[in-house]
This record gives sequence, C-alpha cells and structure tokens, in this order.
Amino acid sequence: MHVSPWVWALTLVGLVAVIAVDLFVINRDDTKEFTTRRAAFWSCVYIGLAVLFGFGVWAFSGGTYAAQYFGGFVTEKSLSVDNLFVFMVILSRFAVPRHAQHTVLMAGIVIALVLRGIFIAVGAAAIAQFTWVFFIFGGFLIWTAWGLAREKDEEAEFKENALLRWFRRVVPVRDEYAGNRMLVRSGGRWTVTPLMVVMVAIGSTDVLFALDSIPAIFGLTAEPYLVFTANAFALMGLVQLYFLLEGLATRLVYLGKGLAFILGFIGVKLVLHALHEYGADWAPDVPIWLSLSVIVGTLAAVTVASLVAQRRQDAREAADSAGSGAADAGAPVESGNG
Repeated sequence: MHVSPWVWALTLVGLVAVIAVDLFVINRDDTKEFTTRRAAFWSCVYIGLAVLFGFGVWAFSGGTYAAQYFGGFVTEKSLSVDNLFVFMVILSRFAVPRHAQHTVLMAGIVIALVLRGIFIAVGAAAIAQFTWVFFIFGGFLIWTAWGLAREKDEEAEFKENALLRWFRRVVPVRDEYAGNRMLVRSGGRWTVTPLMVVMVAIGSTDVLFALDSIPAIFGLTAEPYLVFTANAFALMGLVQLYFLLEGLATRLVYLGKGLAFILGFIGVKLVLHALHEYGADWAPDVPIWLSLSVIVGTLAAVTVASLVAQRRQDAREAADSAGSGAADAGAPVESGNG
C-alpha cells in the first residue's frame, strides 16, 4: 500500500481539525457536565467517521486493506474499552471535577496519540528490517493473553508510573484545582494544578496500554498508515466512550477474558506468519477475513454473555432482597409490656 506524503499530511491536518472541534466546539462550555445523551451522540459521530474512513480505504486501495483497517480499528476500540476501567480509577483517585473530565481526558489522549505515533514508526521500521520481530510481538501477546485470562475479577488499581513520579518531583504542583486552568501563579512563582498531573497520568498510562495494542494491530496489518489511523480513530472517540460506558463498563464482566482470547489469537497468528516467512510451508498465513471474523465474533459473544450474566445476578439480588423483606415483615413483634 503506497501512501504519498500529501495523503499523510492531509490525514494529520484532518486529525488536528477533529481535535480542535472536540476541544473548542463540543466542549466549548467547560462548566457544563458531559451527559450520557451528549456522549451517545458524539460517540456515533466518531464511529461514523471511522467507518467512513474505512470505506475510503476500500474505494482507493481495495477490500483487503479496508479489512485490515477495520480489523485494527475494532481491536484497538475493544482494547480501549478495557482501558476505561483504569481511566475511571485515575479520575476518582485525583477527584477530578466532573465538568473538567472531558478536557482532562482529551488532553491526555492527545499526548498518548503523539507518543503512539512514535511507537508505530519504530515498530514499522523494525518489522520492515527484521522478520524475527514478529516472534517477539507474538510471544509478548501470548504472554499478555495468558495473564489476562488468569486475572481475577477485581477492581482496577492505579499505581503512579515512573514518568508521573518524575513529573511530581521536577514540577511544582499545587494541591487545589483552579477551574480548568493548568497553570497558576502563586507565591511569586508558577505552579501547575492537579489537572495537569491527571493529564500526564492518563497520557502515560495509555502508552503503557500501547505495549500490547500496538503489537496486536501489527498482527493484522503491517501498513504504518493503517496502524496509525486505526489507533487515531480508536483514541479520538475514547473520551465520549468513557462517559457513555461509565455505568456499563463494570457490567462487561467477561471483557477481560474475551480480550485475552483475541490477543492470544493474534499472537499465534504473528508467530505462524514469522514461521511462514522463514520457509515453514506447514505454517498457515491466517487470512484477514478470518482474523476479522474471530475478533468481531468474540466481542459479540463476550458482550451478550456479560449482559446475560449480569441480568441473572441482578435477578438473584432482587429475589434475595424480596425474601429478606418478607422475612422481616413476618417476624413477631415484641411487646413492650412485661
């Protein structure tokens, strides 16, 4: 797939324009909370843009590259849903005011997008030069999948990473928020507000998530342009998805297991591809249509199973509550007269 420099330039300009619209149009009233209704509307807009871009890839480069893009986008989007658990913990940990959460998330994601672009460039260069890199990517994804599959259903935790700890040591940080301001002059010097700290926390944490998502998408396509745009569209709608799934995310109880299966599948696919490239004729090269089918099918099955399991749990809790209430009502009332 040949992508000329001017196409790259137009793509980057388009992404900057989308970010500007998000910051200065969608979030123009920073004192207004981002409601679920607004989140649903703008989530549909972002997903629509991603699908429209995929059709553009289909029109100009063919169905194979379009399938690679859609497979990458769906994979990155599903992995980003899992990341939302940690984002929720970060915002709670720093007690971010709700009206400021959209700005914080958007700024953190812009930082992550820039850093992911660097990761993608390095990964694409390595793959172009060394086929054995597929073994490393594949092995890492299989190891990550094994860890996810063994993970117990516990509340997500947030631990400050090295970058965030360094930022706190080097930069003077005040204790109180100052609206949506990130810099405040206090005591004759400039200090950053906790809002800036949260942005760094989200941006750097998302880069850690990229350690499995970037190899995963390289397992579906080796085209840097498709890898970058799929990541960009998945991240661009992540802010709205956060507010839309804020209550639903905790109900997707089997999401981790589904992502473990997807990452394991892609890891095996990468290893088989590397073996095929080294002349092992017995190792099949998994076609993109099969990869896309496995990813979409797994996510659909996981979503249905999670919602059914949650509905059954809600019904059991309601029955237990009703039974407890009936028992209390039927209990004898002690008389006050001896």
